[in-house]
Amino acid sequence: MGAWHCVLELDETRRPVAGSPEALATAIGRGADLRIGTCFRHNEHIDTTSANREWVEEVAEFGVTCLLDQRWVAGFMTLRQPVALPDAFGPRPSMSFFLYNQDGSQAIARPHLDGTPLAGPRGPSPVPDHADMPRYHQFDHWDGGTNAPSQNFVYDFGRYRFFVRDEWQEVCATAADGAVLSGSVAALAAAFAAGAQIKVGVSGIGSDLGEGPEHEVLVPTHSGYYYTEQQLFIAATQPLVRVAPAIPLRYGSGNWDCGWLLVRTDGLVKGLICDPYTLVFRRPEWRCALRWFVR
Repeated sequence: MGAWHCVLELDETRRPVAGSPEALATAIGRGADLRIGTCFRHNEHIDTTSANREWVEEVAEFGVTCLLDQRWVAGFMTLRQPVALPDAFGPRPSMSFFLYNQDGSQAIARPHLDGTPLAGPRGPSPVPDHADMPRYHQFDHWDGGTNAPSQNFVYDFGRYRFFVRDEWQEVCATAADGAVLSGSVAALAAAFAAGAQIKVGVSGIGSDLGEGPEHEVLVPTHSGYYYTEQQLFIAATQPLVRVAPAIPLRYGSGNWDCGWLLVRTDGLVKGLICDPYTLVFRRPEWRCALRWFVR
């Protein structure tokens, strides 16, 4: 129960009041897991016609993290279906790819999964009027008539708490050509064979989506394979979102996608990447520097 620690807290104006962004970036750079806690009033955030002013506490898992320029943290929800509190899912099946930056700025991309054809134009869309939600500040709206709308915004939560579980150990780092930079593949393989969980940091994986700062996406894996004679470790990741690198990280028209990676200690990274507008998959490959963590 004591494994999670708050390393950064922001108030409702997103001003740091405890911890520090540096502590958050240091922990994420060590592979730490991330959860973000917020709070809001039901009739300000969920149902503005309700008389219920009850405070609602929310803590959400951001299973995939991104470290930009060794100093800026963003986290993604990658497994979330939209919910309509207090007792239902949202009206359309879709992924809710919420993105939170360390400064409290937020974003969402929502690829719909119900097969309803949406072939509207891509690009800027009108920003809806949120007069009934004065705490909601939407900056933009992208691709509103397509299968994959997105937006960047801030909701003035009562607070923002960045929790980390900092229990991962980096045991191996490999260059894009497979050269071992630190640790060893043998140490990774030994921990894996003993049942350890594996997380991988993939450098530069969003660079083909747009130019930006140095970045690393850290994502848990779900299955691993070790070829004992070749001393080659291979892992399949959990789903991730790729976004063109920027500080702060933001969604835009065509600057993001989603999918899975197959990563290898020789630096080869294979993708099964979904175009969120068409739900058509492609299979790109990259050469990436990788960091391997065990728990």
